Amino acid sequence: MPKLKNNVELYSGDEPIFDHFGVELEISRALGRKVWLKSGGYIIVDEAEALVAIDVNTGRYVGKRNLEDTITKTNLEAVKEIAYQLRLRNCGGIIVLDFIDMEKESNQEKVITALKEEFLKDRAKTNVLNMSSLGIVEMTRKRTRESLVRTLCEPCSYCDGKGFIKSKTTICYELFRELHRDQDDKAAEAIELHVHPEIADWLYDEEREMLEETEEKLGRRIIIKTEEKFHLEQFEVFSKH
Repeated sequence: MPKLKNNVELYSGDEPIFDHFGVELEISRALGRKVWLKSGGYIIVDEAEALVAIDVNTGRYVGKRNLEDTITKTNLEAVKEIAYQLRLRNCGGIIVLDFIDMEKESNQEKVITALKEEFLKDRAKTNVLNMSSLGIVEMTRKRTRESLVRTLCEPCSYCDGKGFIKSKTTICYELFRELHRDQDDKAAEAIELHVHPEIADWLYDEEREMLEETEEKLGRRIIIKTEEKFHLEQFEVFSKH
């Protein structure tokens, strides 16, 4: 692209270029779910397949006068950060903003006006609707390319992109139900469980009483074997003769 050669300047500093211009820090913030505001409040950004949801919270900020002032100040501060984060992350499509509820209509108008003014700086076409009685603002932002998260990241192979996994207690009780369910082999003398090491530890420590009760009820010894390569939620049950 020879026409753009005058726009490019060679960086010759010793410090990595991303560090010198603070790009690494901004990328880290842009990929994070929680973004702190200067006042002590914060926003939570959740990017789903069909829409982006942003939630505003007061966090540590309690204000000096009254709650309404605190909420309004936090919402106004969040407006600037939301507009910046949407541009930085290149989020597009339907966007839902959940501001902290404000009682005064005048404060709601302040926030929505500030929001519309901030998006006038955005090169992407945006359409901001009015705030609902619950403090919800629906808006759209033209999608020009993949968002930063989808460009720099891939779905977590461990949680399959859900962002969470089952607790150890939940997994153990699924396992106990499976033990009670799988009783077709009457000749089996014992039951062998193959589980992730962390689940094995949890069974021996936190669920030992339930494990012993299950052995007594089934009339069979339960042998636990660990599998390092297992997903935390994965387990297998075998009959031993």
